[in-house]
Amino acid sequence: MSYLLYAVPALGLIGLLVMIVKARWVNSQDAGSEKMQSLANYIREGALAFLSAEYRVLAIFVVIAGILLGIVSTLVETTHIFIVVAFVIGAFFSALAGNIGMRIATAANVRTTQAARTSLSHALKVSFTGGTVMGLGVAGLAVFGLSILFIFLFQFFMSGSMDNGGVDQMIVVLEALAGFSLGAESIALFARVGGGIYTKAADVGADLVGKVEAGIPEDDPRNPATIADNVGDNVGDVAGMGADLFGSYVATVLASMVLGNYVIRDMGGVVADDFGGIGPILLPLVIAGVGIVFSILGAMIIKISNNDAKEAEVQSALNKGNWGSIVLTGIACWFLIDLLLPGTMQMRLFGEGIVEITSLRVFGAVLVGLFVGGAISYFTEYYTAIGKKPVMSIIQNSSTGAATNIIAGLATGMKSTFAPIILFAGAIWGAYELAGFYGVGIAASAMMATTAMQLAIDAFGPIADNAGGIAEMSELPEEVRERTDILDSVGNTTAAIGKGFAIASAALTALALFAAYVTFTGIDGINIFKADVLAALFIGGMIPVIFSALAMESVGKAAMEMVKEVRRQFKEIPGIMEGTATPEYGKCVDISTKAAIKEMMLPGAITIIFPILIGFLMGAEPLGAYMAGVAVSGVLWAIFQNNAGGAWDNAKKSFEAGVEIDGEMTFKGSEAHKAAVTGDTVGDPFKDTSGPSMNILIKLTCLIGLVIAPILGNIEGTASHGEDLKVDLDSDKKEIKLDEVEEAISVIE
Repeated sequence: MSYLLYAVPALGLIGLLVMIVKARWVNSQDAGSEKMQSLANYIREGALAFLSAEYRVLAIFVVIAGILLGIVSTLVETTHIFIVVAFVIGAFFSALAGNIGMRIATAANVRTTQAARTSLSHALKVSFTGGTVMGLGVAGLAVFGLSILFIFLFQFFMSGSMDNGGVDQMIVVLEALAGFSLGAESIALFARVGGGIYTKAADVGADLVGKVEAGIPEDDPRNPATIADNVGDNVGDVAGMGADLFGSYVATVLASMVLGNYVIRDMGGVVADDFGGIGPILLPLVIAGVGIVFSILGAMIIKISNNDAKEAEVQSALNKGNWGSIVLTGIACWFLIDLLLPGTMQMRLFGEGIVEITSLRVFGAVLVGLFVGGAISYFTEYYTAIGKKPVMSIIQNSSTGAATNIIAGLATGMKSTFAPIILFAGAIWGAYELAGFYGVGIAASAMMATTAMQLAIDAFGPIADNAGGIAEMSELPEEVRERTDILDSVGNTTAAIGKGFAIASAALTALALFAAYVTFTGIDGINIFKADVLAALFIGGMIPVIFSALAMESVGKAAMEMVKEVRRQFKEIPGIMEGTATPEYGKCVDISTKAAIKEMMLPGAITIIFPILIGFLMGAEPLGAYMAGVAVSGVLWAIFQNNAGGAWDNAKKSFEAGVEIDGEMTFKGSEAHKAAVTGDTVGDPFKDTSGPSMNILIKLTCLIGLVIAPILGNIEGTASHGEDLKVDLDSDKKEIKLDEVEEAISVIE
């Protein structure tokens, strides 16, 4: 087998080794005073307690789902029992990726606070290094786990060569490998929804009673919900996001590998190369591996020297590192494509038959994917960043009350769907025209190659947010909170960018998985002129709406309990407002934990059960339409909710720093600020619960379809043969051919 295949897990290990080095550096930094460390321990223990409770529930789910997958593996020849093993490993790695991120975040937060006592540049270094640990952990585990499993399966089923079974046997390998992706996405869904419900229940409760009713600052130690709020930043925005992008990363690479196998099929089942005949399958894995290296290099140039820097300068430093890793990945892809792919390939384009695709056109698809990754960052930053026109519009509308603030935020979120959708549509169309569905898959893989960098930029935000909370609760000098607030406001934008990046990957990956699904089932396409197909399309479009409603409702119910508890403590515990009594933080933590575990079950169940019901009750073609409906509706809802929530949040933060309205400076505590707090409260579950869950909903739906596709294909094939036989026997105007009847009977039997 090729040396290059073994190099891929080595690249994953490099990422994990650098992660360990950077984690040790973070842990070696000064953790501050005893009070600061005590507060950080409260946050850490609360986060660990939630993850422990969540994982106990998810372990039961993994067992049940594993048994069902085992049953599926006995029904079709192309699905091996190893899909169950891969599913469990994928679920474990996904949970581990989130856990790594949460642990480093709860160590880096207090160290960022202490670093902010000396300089903004050092605070950025500590918080971003903590984010880098998470990014490298996610990317390293994904590349290492996926490549090691592929090597094992390739050796086990095919003895390391396409000569041993060819394309058909590779389908068995990739179908088993789909279990790894399914396990990762399943855990990601529950981690994202559960973590999102937790963090927003605490955040909304803390804001409504603490800021609006009591008039005390955010993260004030007198607020009983403040510890739960800071815990939520870690379990939702860090652990949940880590599991989320781990699943996205794996699903994207897997979809491209599946399509690479169909490239080999369209070329007659044989590709002459030095890599065991699997160059088109290997390419997405190698791109993911080198992306880790370039993310490490990009992270090295992110720094600021000006201690009086503002948000724009910090954002600029992050953008330089991001674009540096993207450009380096693009250059490397030129050489990788030349190395791994034949100069000219044959591919089947729907409606166009077999056409020739050159390596240069595949590289064009890579550039499309990299451009999408960069452009989505630009669009998201425009709609959510402080000082940009959309956020300033929300600020201006806050002067006339909460109602106009909310109207402006909703409008901003809705308008923000235009540019990304045009971008995705153009990217899908362009990548397909360049290199068919394989081009779409490679475009998605190239975009996801710098996941380690994207996640590092995303994860530093919650670390900075926690750092600000610890500074407030520890009553540190005002300039410390000012520095952490600068990082936090940039973090709000980068968090929105990270969510935009994830939904962009969902849009491209969903189409690649969709193409694989159509091939696995053997259907010719999706005909919406059929009543059942159109009905399934509408059902699919409805699911993201209902999912969002359930997530929002869950946050609302949990927040109501939190508000009642905070009000009770203010009323019944004398001395809280005077600072002479300590609030009962643990009770608020318990409320968020129990609500998150309970409320995450229904949205998760709908996501998993509905595609299975549609597939077995309505058939393969309606399920394809259902998947398309979920993808289109989900992308729109995700962009709308993520950007509206991010814009509302930064509008609120603008008031806290001081902003000009109609020629007058307006600050925290004003009526306009209170209106902005209300808008931010509405936007919180948008951007941190339902919105970011959409991309997992899309990909998990498509993955479930892919796993059951061989069964549906068998059912469709049997049904069509039976219908052909019925027509031949019922028609007295046609000659009945004995051999065709015998063949049809044997198929039915």
